[in-house]
Amino acid sequence: MRWEAFLAQVQERGEYASAQEAERAARVVLALLGAHLVGAERAELAGCLPETFELILLNPLPAVEPLDPERFVRATAAWIEGATEETAKWDVSAVLSVVADAAGDDLMRSVLLQLPPDYDLLFGRPRRV
Repeated sequence: MRWEAFLAQVQERGEYASAQEAERAARVVLALLGAHLVGAERAELAGCLPETFELILLNPLPAVEPLDPERFVRATAAWIEGATEETAKWDVSAVLSVVADAAGDDLMRSVLLQLPPDYDLLFGRPRRV
């Protein structure tokens, strides 16, 4: 996916006033996500993203422990100046739903297996029972 297209989709879904706001959210969310993924799935997911975001996903700071979805949102809020948990939930959803679309269903199933329960909701891909 091209840089402009990725950011335009994040900007639209997040209803951001500028591409810079969308980029800020994408950088934070992808850095946190990258810390929770390993192996072929992380590499394959990164390959679906524009190069700058690919590098962010592939070179995160290591996570001490997996964050459940609520803590992931709180961590996002902590990294985005002026964010609250509610706005961070919006940021996470805007970015991860675009990532999920870029990845496709098969890769997303593999990615979600690496993450704690309920991340499917953050990606906008609720598991079907």
